Amino acid sequence: GLVPGLLNLGNTCFLNSLLQGLSSCPSFIRWLEEFTAQYRTEQSKSQEHQHLSVTLLQLLRALSCQEVTEDDVLDASCLLEVLRVNRWQISSFEEQDAHELFHVLTSSLEDERDRQPHVTHLFDVHSLEQPETTQKQISCRTRGSLPPVLNHWKSQHPFHGRLTSNMVCKHCEHQSPVRFDTFDSLSLSIPATVWGRPMTLDHCLHHFISSESVKDVVCDNCTKIQAEGILNGQSIENQRTTFVKQLKLGKLPQCLCIHLQRLSWSNQGTPLKRHEHVQFSEFLVMDIYKYRVPVHKPSHRNPEETPGAKDGTAVKPPEAEQPPGTKPLFMNGASSSSSSFLMSPGTFPLAAFPECRAPLYLYRLMAVVVHHGDMHSGHFVTYRRSPGPRAALAGPGQWLWVSDDSVRRASLQEVLAASAYLLFYERVRS
Repeated sequence: GLVPGLLNLGNTCFLNSLLQGLSSCPSFIRWLEEFTAQYRTEQSKSQEHQHLSVTLLQLLRALSCQEVTEDDVLDASCLLEVLRVNRWQISSFEEQDAHELFHVLTSSLEDERDRQPHVTHLFDVHSLEQPETTQKQISCRTRGSLPPVLNHWKSQHPFHGRLTSNMVCKHCEHQSPVRFDTFDSLSLSIPATVWGRPMTLDHCLHHFISSESVKDVVCDNCTKIQAEGILNGQSIENQRTTFVKQLKLGKLPQCLCIHLQRLSWSNQGTPLKRHEHVQFSEFLVMDIYKYRVPVHKPSHRNPEETPGAKDGTAVKPPEAEQPPGTKPLFMNGASSSSSSFLMSPGTFPLAAFPECRAPLYLYRLMAVVVHHGDMHSGHFVTYRRSPGPRAALAGPGQWLWVSDDSVRRASLQEVLAASAYLLFYERVRS
């Protein structure tokens, strides 16, 4: 019921821990299989080893026991070599960061996706030959087979998501156009801890989307209103006001990578690592962090009516979404009696949600990367789920602890007690 380990090539635990985490995300492996399908249709396969997606897929399939291997310990140096071919300077003998390597992999996969396969131009007469069919069915053929441009070449990887940035003027309440930014992982800072209160993943997520004031911003609407009040058409200065800015999740990915920022700085400017435990759960609900299109209130409305979103669900105003001193709607990782069900493996109890409505954005924990040590030296290990075929041998919901070439079984309680650095969740489709 165990998985292969990975050979430490000299401070390459950052690579090994990340690969073990990625191999526990089935959606990512399926996407890689579709992504690399066009390489298998090419006549020459001599260039396959230069493709990052092919090398990564072979490693992840072996680590997820989808490929039969007699080796108990695998060598991931081939991945470092293909990254060097892509001009990444990664030394095998220097300590690196697993989160930085995650972005190296995702950005390299995006670069590979954007490289379109070469298609012969129709005006290249020399490479064209006469059609073999009748004049009624004229077709133009090239001497070489054209690689098909498949739909999945334009599809994003499962970790790809979008953030929304909402800006509202405090003076005139005019809302600027919503801005969208892409993300591959959510990098969450850990708020200041309150003595006697446990720090939870919900606290970090609420801190991430909490609104902030941005001063001295030009408001076009205030400037327009000011100009309309002046009759003689004199030129006026741009009106600068204070805006309220809030981030939300515009598009949630299929695979969600959460990075807990454990780097802090002392008053003397030296880097420090934050060791406090952030409570997280096996299931994660992201509904309240999802951006919804605001509904404009009519001028005359029955006070008993509730504005609704396009899907008919009630929408709260942004400022009323999380009033201070109130309990959040979903408790992701809080060790209270109302959320103790999150700690138990198995089915997700829907009775815990209001109005008997199941969450739309429900995620299940697949892997946890932990860093032991300080800012200058340390070691990465991974807690991950046992892959499908071997999960039956290891028991339902079996977890594994992997440290380079050492692999052993672990309990869910041990996983949830870990000081997480990277969390890998996968969306559960209801």
